[in-house]
Amino acid sequence: MARAARRASGGAWAIGVDLGGSRLRAVALGPRGARRRHAGPAVTRAELPRALRALWRGWGVAPAEVAGLAVAARGVWTPAERRALARGLAPLARRVRALADVEAAHLGALGGAPGVLLLAGTGSIALGRDGRGRWARAGGLGPLVGDEGSAFWIGAAWLRARAAAGELARARQLGSRPDAVARIAALAPAVLARARGGDRAGRQLVARAQHHLADAVRQVAAGLGARKSAPLALSWAGGLLEDARFRAGVWRALRAAGWRTAPRAPLRPAVEAAAEMARALGPDRRPGSGARLRRPRARAGSAPRPRGR
Repeated sequence: MARAARRASGGAWAIGVDLGGSRLRAVALGPRGARRRHAGPAVTRAELPRALRALWRGWGVAPAEVAGLAVAARGVWTPAERRALARGLAPLARRVRALADVEAAHLGALGGAPGVLLLAGTGSIALGRDGRGRWARAGGLGPLVGDEGSAFWIGAAWLRARAAAGELARARQLGSRPDAVARIAALAPAVLARARGGDRAGRQLVARAQHHLADAVRQVAAGLGARKSAPLALSWAGGLLEDARFRAGVWRALRAAGWRTAPRAPLRPAVEAAAEMARALGPDRRPGSGARLRRPRARAGSAPRPRGR
């Protein structure tokens, strides 16, 4: 009877989902303070509706009970991509919003304030917003043509170096797997550990990764017209940047380039921000794409807006 009443009232759950390159996370906010959480391996966007339907069943939540669903996914930038994802998820909730994972990460980390969010996990991207509401981004081109400084980039560079030294078997084995990107990205912590243990090649590779990430922040800041002399509000997301020593090296690279940094710890994870977005969806919200990022005016150093991430 209670479940039927909740269905009749239009749903009692708000669910946020964060689909990254390696992990799928979800947070559900329910009646009377109830909460559900999930963290597991990532799935493709095509697999996401089935994966979420199974998750709802495991939680004992019917789609009719889900008032709002906000999904932050890697590689969702254009209005068409957002609409397509939202349409595929429409049977799972009364209202759906789709957006890029880095947008939810920016909101979660900075709480809607101006600043630059650097995301480095399996992939990498920098996203910034200024006080006038203009956005700029750098990176996020995906593992085949970009994501410099990311965990995948570190792992792939390490494998190339080992292959050049004659250790071909592991590179060939990992490179031929269907989950090659996630597997190669998972090598990054070991590379960081080797660098800290004094391995010269590891130290050089890690320093290059930190400079790549610092350069992405610099591009975004310059694209928004930030001055080097003013403290640059920064925050971070992604598993690679959870490593405090690695993260400190990125900020050092920025300072070495003349930027004043004002890093602040993330206020909350992207999945928590997505859950709040889901709860805020209005009663007349149709399954759709969410707000589109506006491209800043073209200027020297402004960030490109590539299609994929």
